[in-house]
Amino acid sequence: VQLQASGGGLVQAGGSLRLSCAASGVAFSFSNIMGWYRQAPGKQREMVATISYGATMNYADPVKGRFTISRDVTKNSVYLRMNSLKPEDTAVYYCKITTSGGRDYWGQGTQVTVSS
Repeated sequence: VQLQASGGGLVQAGGSLRLSCAASGVAFSFSNIMGWYRQAPGKQREMVATISYGATMNYADPVKGRFTISRDVTKNSVYLRMNSLKPEDTAVYYCKITTSGGRDYWGQGTQVTVSS
């Protein structure tokens, strides 16, 4: 199983980025949970947003109203639209898929840097 994340980069505060993550080697299923996590230097990895069966979305409080998660189940892909970016959003962003069997798979991470 491989997850390929892309779309990170350097952006000024207030700007936008769209992250993409495509999973291969895992059967698509509406029961899969896909999500985005991030890890800033010196901090623990934290959940940013998840989207699960029935397209139920869950967001961390700091990103509510600014980030939008979406998915294409047939492509085993998940996306994260990030608007109104802040310097505190700077981190390595990781995508994760949890299969219906309960196994977790992580992508390699993509760097997002927001300058003030």
